[in-house]
Amino acid sequence: MSEQFSLNEAIYNCRAMRRIKSDEVPEAVLLELIDAANQAPSGSNTQNARWIVVRDPKTKKALADLNRKHGAPYIAASIENPASQKQKRMLDAVVWQMDHMHEIPALIVACFDYPEQVEGLGVYRSAGSVWPGIQNLLLTARALGLGAAPTTLALRDQDAVREVLNLPETFASLCLIPVGYPIGKFGPVVRKPRAETMRFDSWT
Repeated sequence: MSEQFSLNEAIYNCRAMRRIKSDEVPEAVLLELIDAANQAPSGSNTQNARWIVVRDPKTKKALADLNRKHGAPYIAASIENPASQKQKRMLDAVVWQMDHMHEIPALIVACFDYPEQVEGLGVYRSAGSVWPGIQNLLLTARALGLGAAPTTLALRDQDAVREVLNLPETFASLCLIPVGYPIGKFGPVVRKPRAETMRFDSWT
């Protein structure tokens, strides 16, 4: 990672990049992302987050099909009637990603390995032990000039994902992160001002 790229720069410029080139990402760079993800804290320091880096074309196609199956109905109403131009631009990028996901060089699936098989809402019981690693991965990707954006739509059918990735039955898949070199340009993120999102001691 470039020493010239500060943590602040990564945090304040980590825009969701859904339009990604098909250019290959070197394996050493992908391993650097996982190394960064593994440094994150986890509940009781269990370190049960697991990472599947998918590069095989057939496997990517299967995940892309699951993403379309569950994603298209989810966004259909918003595409018909977007709430704003900003939402329309975001949805255009989501649709682009849906159409091109199988061409993106790496699809990283973040999982949690439970002591036993879990179903339903139990799948998300230990999600808090995986998302810090995902954020580490996203910030490292930004620092390395890679585009990424997390999504969960492709993972709604846990059994289907287990079959596609040959996962043990104790694994729950929690997030899919397409990663590659971005087509668009990085820039600062736009977020609500602090005055709208925090208070000291109590909300009122």
